[in-house]
Amino acid sequence: MQETTTPAALAGVRVIEMGQLIAGPFCGKTLGEFGAEVIKIEAVGAGDPLRNWRLIKNGTSVWWQVQSRNKKSVALDLRQAEAQDIVRRLIAEADVLIENFRPGTLEGWGMSPEELHALNPGLVILRISGYGQTGPYRDLPGFGVIGEAMGGLRHLTAEPGRVPVRVGVSIGDTLAALHGAIGVMMALYHRKVNGGAGQVIDVALHEAVFNCMESLIPEYSAFGVVREAAGSALPGIAPSNAYPCQDGWVLVAGNGDSIFKRLMAAVGRQDLADDPQLADNAGRVARVAEIDAAIGAWTATLTVAQVMERLAAARVPAGKVYTARDIAEDPHYQARDMLLTQQTRDGDEVTVPGICPKLSATPGTIRSSAPRLGDDTDAVLAEAGLTQEQIALLRGKGVIQ
Repeated sequence: MQETTTPAALAGVRVIEMGQLIAGPFCGKTLGEFGAEVIKIEAVGAGDPLRNWRLIKNGTSVWWQVQSRNKKSVALDLRQAEAQDIVRRLIAEADVLIENFRPGTLEGWGMSPEELHALNPGLVILRISGYGQTGPYRDLPGFGVIGEAMGGLRHLTAEPGRVPVRVGVSIGDTLAALHGAIGVMMALYHRKVNGGAGQVIDVALHEAVFNCMESLIPEYSAFGVVREAAGSALPGIAPSNAYPCQDGWVLVAGNGDSIFKRLMAAVGRQDLADDPQLADNAGRVARVAEIDAAIGAWTATLTVAQVMERLAAARVPAGKVYTARDIAEDPHYQARDMLLTQQTRDGDEVTVPGICPKLSATPGTIRSSAPRLGDDTDAVLAEAGLTQEQIALLRGKGVIQ
């Protein structure tokens, strides 16, 4: 864990997290890293399915150790009215509610935004769903991959003419989570300066992806152009691509006018550096195949390390394609505290991603490791005013775990 005496940016903010898997919980993770108290509501029995996703160590996913650090776990059977009453009791004292259920789920439990705001007028409610809380698709099931497809991203992640592929991580969920965190911050700020009223933040997975699609729609609107997949290249910007080396691939971004001249000199093509037709991006785009071939012919004779060294000397942006091993061994990651050692509640040590963004006065921290299912049920309910006898009775009924 990280020890710090600096204040936390979100100290005093209480968050109730009722989501599972990725989008909602990633938002809760982000808020928790900067000091918010995050109380995660999980189903009795199995809890959040993420506990069992991908690689498992001592019965728990190592992904869980990242996604749920700094959180408290309260296990409730929300099918029971008494469990729903407990959630309302917790929400009444909260600042933020995060949920990523299908639209209508909260309403079915008697927890519509209107009902929750009657209980707690200052509550900020973040609702993340596949298609949003309104519109003709609102009731359709939606996961991150579907949001990536509808948002326009999946169409572009392919080699031309080949099957669209995943980015490799759940980018749709993560983008929705980050948009949600931004929305929470804006709503909390508005509440602070405008009289204490809460509001609802509606984030759709596909809209979060679409918001990052740059000039996709303006180009279609103005020119009727449908942007197509371009593999590793950056369409309309040249040169910017991946190039083969003797032992791997290197990315080179030589698309600035002065950078291009230095790049061509570095690869031994002074003729291209001095060519007036290539002095600006428009000219380079028209001859991008020629430029890419020149760069690729040079990189193919060298190792990745040699290319990186020579382009660094020429002040040309370049980067190797990192694997997990490359990241884990990289001194820059280590110097910036982006690789931290976290101890699980079973006593294992695991290296986990550090915290981003980095705030100078109120940096994020890892204060506690990810909880076992229901680890904090008794403590949270006692703090909410339930007696030990009431907690025992609820446990006997299967309402809590």
